[in-house]
Amino acid sequence: MKFTTVSVSYSRKFNLGDYEFLELGCSLWAQVEDGEDADGITQFLYHQAKASVKQAAIPVLKASEFQINKAKSSKKVSGDISESDW
Repeated sequence: MKFTTVSVSYSRKFNLGDYEFLELGCSLWAQVEDGEDADGITQFLYHQAKASVKQAAIPVLKASEFQINKAKSSKKVSGDISESDW
């Protein structure tokens, strides 16, 4: 039986204004056995890492006046801001 390890890293930098930024990252690994879909596992790890970074950033972004104003200016019709705006 042959094992292969796949790893995924995802990072993102968020502008907080006033020359400040928040950089978050996540790395995940998985062992893949013969017969398993390595590409599918890699995609799953990527989406998990991306979701983890987004979840960690949300409290900081909600407190950032720069990000709030940026999200508001991108909304032309509605003033509602959702997490998907970040």
